[in-house]
Amino acid sequence: MQTQEVNIQPNMSIIMKTNAELLDEVMVVAYGTAKKSAFTGSATVVHSEEIGKIQSSNVANALEGKVAGVQLNNASGQPGATTPTIRIRGISSINAGNDPLIILDGSPYEGDLNNISTQDIESMTVLKDAASNALYGARGANGVIIITTKKGTSGKATVTVDAKWGSNSRSARDYNYVKSPAQYYEMYYGALKSYFMGQGQSEATAHVNANNSMTGSGDYGLGYNVYTVPEGQYLIGSNGKLNPNAVLGNVVSYNGQDYLVRPDNWLDEAYKTGLRQEYNVSISAGTDKSSFYASVSYLNNEGIVDKSDYERLTGRLKADYQVKDWLKVGANMSYTHFDTNSLDEDGSSNSSGNIFAYATQIAPIYPLYIRDGQGNIMRDSNDFTMYDFGNRDNAGLTRPFLSGANPYASNLLDTNNNEGNAMTATGFAEIRFLKDFKFTWTSGVAIDETRTNGYTNPYYGQYASSNGIANKYHTRQLSHNHQQILNWKRSFDRHNVDVMLGHESFRYKYYYLYASKSNSFDPNNIELAGAITNVNSSSYIDDYNTEGYFGRVQYDFNEKYFLSASYRRDASSRFHPDNRWGNFWSAGAAWIISKENFFNADWIDLLKLKASYGSQGNDNIGNYRYVNTYSIVNAGGNPAALPETMGNKDITWETNGNFNAGVDFEFFQGRFTGTVEYFYRKTSDMLFSFPLAPSFGYTSYFANVGDMRNQGVELEFNGTPIKTNDLVWDIRLNLTQYKNKITYLPEERKTMVVDGVPGYSSSNYYYGEGEPLYTYRLKRYAGVAEDGQPLYYMNVTDNDGNVTGRATTTNYDDADYYLCGTALPDVYGGFGTSLSYKGFDLSIDFTYQLGGQVYDSDYASMMSSPTASGKGTNFHADLLNAWTPENTSSNIPRFQFGDQYTAASSDRFLTSASYLSLQNINLGYTLPSSVTRKIDVEKIRIYVTADNIWYWSKRQGLDPRQSISGSITNSYYAPMRTISGGITLTF
Repeated sequence: MQTQEVNIQPNMSIIMKTNAELLDEVMVVAYGTAKKSAFTGSATVVHSEEIGKIQSSNVANALEGKVAGVQLNNASGQPGATTPTIRIRGISSINAGNDPLIILDGSPYEGDLNNISTQDIESMTVLKDAASNALYGARGANGVIIITTKKGTSGKATVTVDAKWGSNSRSARDYNYVKSPAQYYEMYYGALKSYFMGQGQSEATAHVNANNSMTGSGDYGLGYNVYTVPEGQYLIGSNGKLNPNAVLGNVVSYNGQDYLVRPDNWLDEAYKTGLRQEYNVSISAGTDKSSFYASVSYLNNEGIVDKSDYERLTGRLKADYQVKDWLKVGANMSYTHFDTNSLDEDGSSNSSGNIFAYATQIAPIYPLYIRDGQGNIMRDSNDFTMYDFGNRDNAGLTRPFLSGANPYASNLLDTNNNEGNAMTATGFAEIRFLKDFKFTWTSGVAIDETRTNGYTNPYYGQYASSNGIANKYHTRQLSHNHQQILNWKRSFDRHNVDVMLGHESFRYKYYYLYASKSNSFDPNNIELAGAITNVNSSSYIDDYNTEGYFGRVQYDFNEKYFLSASYRRDASSRFHPDNRWGNFWSAGAAWIISKENFFNADWIDLLKLKASYGSQGNDNIGNYRYVNTYSIVNAGGNPAALPETMGNKDITWETNGNFNAGVDFEFFQGRFTGTVEYFYRKTSDMLFSFPLAPSFGYTSYFANVGDMRNQGVELEFNGTPIKTNDLVWDIRLNLTQYKNKITYLPEERKTMVVDGVPGYSSSNYYYGEGEPLYTYRLKRYAGVAEDGQPLYYMNVTDNDGNVTGRATTTNYDDADYYLCGTALPDVYGGFGTSLSYKGFDLSIDFTYQLGGQVYDSDYASMMSSPTASGKGTNFHADLLNAWTPENTSSNIPRFQFGDQYTAASSDRFLTSASYLSLQNINLGYTLPSSVTRKIDVEKIRIYVTADNIWYWSKRQGLDPRQSISGSITNSYYAPMRTISGGITLTF
């Protein structure tokens, strides 16, 4: 029960109030609002106080670790990067989209979430079950995220100013790779010496040949010697260690010029500290007839690598007015201008232009710069810094690792800029009539326009011979949304009924234009008009339209028993007209058992049981799947149509059946609250791509054949163990445990059998009946053979081909494939705590993941032995414990030049995907009102906040947060740690 204060009277009648009234919080739900107590579905609300803590430009990151059932992964840390991967209650499809639907102030939002300021958001509601999101029909199968922006409040006008200044730094940890040039040469020498001895050479001869070969440019050589060694002495001694007389730095004369060849730390050079500044000003006002909210926000976020930054200016205006007792009108408009500089090839692990992969893969013996004989970094005739591209430009030396590339230099000289504008505008009119009826018409438009300016420099790098390449992209997203909703609400006796009918139409068009030209006249003019040779050009338009009719009925008796039902008939342009319409529905019920007379547990304030089931659709399958598609190609100077995908007019919705059951609870006068829920999602008619024989002319076609399920349990718990006048301590925890399983595959996709499971493979993954998504299909590592070679398992079969056992082999090609677990975690979630004492406040938030596996391809690369065609890359320090004749107990194969399969793809490089991440710390102090009122300020809060502070994973350098599929690589822009100080003023 709630604590109450009443005046003392001779006769007193006091009605005790339960803390269950906290559940009467009004939530934003599909096409309206609902009391939390009456809600039969599954939803979680993240409020502005939590959203405003994060320092990410993308509002989606506010959900990380805050909502049970939500997984969020950021591949790239680039400022202004695209929206993270978001999955709600698992993965529902193999080939169709799994992204949730985003609703912004009631309308579907297809724009970039970076365009919305976190300071403008009042709440984010995540709808997770059919009772919550079946009304969104064709687009609700993967969950719905409703973003509601702030509006004016009644009372005097309030002006809020928030300013913060901070710094960005690299939060990723380095792998334990070799950093010392001396140690690298020693290891490389050992690999060569072992190889030569394996060819029958004596140890003394192998010692000489290894020294003579390793710094040369032949098949065995690294191409560079960065040490000066006294004449007649070797770089590496017979003991395998660096010559103690060797001095770092080697002066080499080439074409009459002296060069000092010495290594650089590529990572230290590549990364820097960036500055971050953000300013927000808002005004909120309202009367009994109107409300008004306006804001302006500016963000300047420098990256941690040169020529990467994000700048954004946003403005928002939101107002409504009660014109008559029966008429209310309103409008909501926003504008964003953004300007982003990013790096080429972010995420492309095989690209020579990717500084992130390059800086971690390159051996610690190679220079970044070209230096003269005195060690000064040289400059060319254009006064540009001279960089080592490894193609004889530095003392005539050739680097075997990606010769002709230096992504650090290329990124400084190249341009990759995105600049654009985005606008949303929505208006509504609300008419009340016949006492219980309300009709609302809402119309909105959104436009997002981006211009990409790319330029590849004519001076250095792989494309210097093209004399500069200018690239231009122009994209435009234009959407219209119109809704007409009729509500009827009536209460009589203890019965409450709420009925809604509606219609919605959504139109989306995407315009794409691209052109590139080479051979530029002036490198300072990067427009197409400044170049003369056409390279490529393209343009296209995508159309996507939906229309739906829907209704919902909600009923409760005595605010104790609750029923709800919804229905939507939806049409999508992505299907043939014969299959365009689909039907989606839900039904839900709830019972507040703690309101029953027989329920007398005083310590339980609220106990609510709820359940729902429904059907949702997924039309996120791409456009034009039902028609034949072609590519227009040049056939001897004449246009020709080349068949691509054969259309299938019978394709239809992926259907998602969704069951949810749960318990909401409050204990000990509202001190402890939470929810436990069980969910079961079954996807039917999954869309598959089927390859076709060349004789068909088409490469593939799509059809609906396949089923998959996700089932699990969620827990959300909030507690206030301590609550006094001065001190409040809050704790919070959420976790999700779920299992995914492919339950049916068409026979055409059962192209192989692995471990007795029929299915098919793609890359390292196996899709088989009864197996979870992202199951690994790999060869199994069996340890090390007596001669130090890697061992792998192979099946032993009888005369009929039946597997009777396993054996081991050193021949990688003879080894068999096995199912080796899944990338999907067993449990994930977040937890945190908050303290407030007098004017001080502190909050700390963590995210975590337990179970699942990632394939650590970066580690595998660093564990590879050098070969004639693959050398000059860095080594992991674990190789120091590799098998040797003196270390036969090692589980790491011998480190010997020429061994091609020491790091071949196998389950040896599967690593636990578990992690713990310290996401945010926020510490603030609010000055006493007795102080602020003296300077005519209502409130002043000063604070320090830090994001993405620290993380732990199974292996140093591995960041499982990057991908939900377990595909991890260091080729992406590293995640940033941001620490800022700020001040908030309220007038």
